[in-house]
Amino acid sequence: MTPRLHELTATQVLELLQNNIVTVETYARGLLDHIKETESIVKAWAFLDPGLVIAQAQTLDQVPVGERGPLHGLAIGVKDIMNSKGRIKLQGVVYHSHKLDMPTEYGSPIYRGQTLTTPTGKTTTTEFAVTNSGPDTTNPCDPKRTPGGSSCGSAAAVAALHVPLSLGSQTGGSLIRPASFTGVYALKPTLNTISTEGQKAIAPIFDTCGFFARCVEDLKILADVFGIEDDEPARDMLLGEMSIALMKTPMWPTAGPGTISAIEAVTVILRERGIKVEEVSFPPEISDPEELDRLQQVITQAEARISFLREYRIDKDNLAPEICEIVENTARITHKEREQASDRYYHMRLIINDWARGYTVILAPSAEDEAPVGLGDMGRATFNTMWTGFHMPVVNIPAFSGANDMPVGVSLVGPRFRDQQLLTTSLVLARVFRARVPRQLSDPS
Repeated sequence: MTPRLHELTATQVLELLQNNIVTVETYARGLLDHIKETESIVKAWAFLDPGLVIAQAQTLDQVPVGERGPLHGLAIGVKDIMNSKGRIKLQGVVYHSHKLDMPTEYGSPIYRGQTLTTPTGKTTTTEFAVTNSGPDTTNPCDPKRTPGGSSCGSAAAVAALHVPLSLGSQTGGSLIRPASFTGVYALKPTLNTISTEGQKAIAPIFDTCGFFARCVEDLKILADVFGIEDDEPARDMLLGEMSIALMKTPMWPTAGPGTISAIEAVTVILRERGIKVEEVSFPPEISDPEELDRLQQVITQAEARISFLREYRIDKDNLAPEICEIVENTARITHKEREQASDRYYHMRLIINDWARGYTVILAPSAEDEAPVGLGDMGRATFNTMWTGFHMPVVNIPAFSGANDMPVGVSLVGPRFRDQQLLTTSLVLARVFRARVPRQLSDPS
């Protein structure tokens, strides 16, 4: 059966669009028809104007074939903490402190370079991507379950086949955890390989812009467009050349049965294919989970206190209590504590990155387990925040299922600034894992 347009990956549809086999308008209408059928369940979009989408598509169809950009006509969701052209934010009075979304010339991420594409819409997120609940976005694999946060809409939109690509961000686990919960691929790049200009800051030393897709090839399209480069060209490796560090991390006692089974299964699969898998522990200097958590909390809360001071002063009555508590410093974090935590964490970052260079890739959990039931709890970033703080690139591979047939992903982690090599390795290993494409939504009835 010939796939419908909304079922195509970005790689597949891009060839059709760039060569005029399918018009951008035809593609856009196909997506909008599917979104109309399913959005009442998924609720992935904070803002979506079908008329604007069609008008943008018609404009792109006028671009000569030879002048079409690398993302010509592709549909992309943009997390609603990222500014985009000409839309007033919708998420409450507090956002009125920001007059308008930044226009394109001010550096909104999706407009970097001559990509000749436009966002399909703004995807849902929690308040300022800080709180752990808020939007009623559901998991396309089971609407009774959370898609994870805070990039909930970006993950759900890709999983529900609304768009093939979306932009998200991660301060703790807001890319990798939702990708694991919804059964899609995600890349959290090395810190500052993508500018976060035009994105609301939370904790700048952790804040990372990344993306969701339905295959590794599509992640690579965006990595290339955003100019992510390694010092050396990425190398294709034979399976027998690979050396993989299986790192359960100090947080392993929190892993649920789905994650335990996924890690065990992937280890068996890799070894059956002749790949060397060595189970290793964190270096001793980084092995205390309580210390890791404390350092991360001190650093991120101290930075977030500065990031949200302006909003607090303008409209604190409409800020979430969690954000008010951060600005009011109810945790009583001192400058000395922040300084010591930052210095200690910097030392840890150097140790783990040097250690990681001894392996092709690190294999680690993406989430504690499959997505929990209910929308009130979006899960925890237990297995993610350390990689974010260590500035190491991570790819989620949606390879397995839990006890309730819900997706459970695994993380492939590389050393800093080896993002393209990580993507090249992930492409090979994803095929080995036979990672499944997210299933379509069930009948709404």
